[in-house]
Amino acid sequence: IKKASNKRQRGAQKSCSNVFSMFEQNQIQEFKEAFGCIDQDRDGVIKKQDLKETYAQLGKLNVKDEELDEMLNEGKGPINFTVFLTLFGEKLNGTDPEDTILAAFKLFDPNGTGFVNKDEFKRLLMNQADKFTAEEVDQAFALAPIDPTGNIDYKSLCYIITHGDEKEES
Repeated sequence: IKKASNKRQRGAQKSCSNVFSMFEQNQIQEFKEAFGCIDQDRDGVIKKQDLKETYAQLGKLNVKDEELDEMLNEGKGPINFTVFLTLFGEKLNGTDPEDTILAAFKLFDPNGTGFVNKDEFKRLLMNQADKFTAEEVDQAFALAPIDPTGNIDYKSLCYIITHGDEKEES
């Protein structure tokens, strides 16, 4: 309990220091190169002017200030390399809060059983919005807790999505 409250006190500093453990060394090097390309004035912080110049180099000249401000505000302060890496870590590791993912699954569980039928869910994934291929569905289901009757325990799946799979880590 003491460790948890201590973690809360240190807040963002703690999460930033752990961000380096989220990536392989070669990935960190690639992010460092990308950061260097965006940090046009080489002062170690990405600012609005840096983003404008980067977009201009990519041929996009009419980026709205509001768009740039929105991007910068994701950092909740100056965007140095650690903050940059943290933002990408959050995006790449899909940090949708568990309750958001649960709410999405509940749309497919009108009776509130905590399960969705694997075959019905596969059909939806392959025919709606960003259509999945059969191979992508199989990959998605590889970690899914599916019972013998073909139902996905989506509460457990949400936990795996947001916290990782113990079987994978050992």
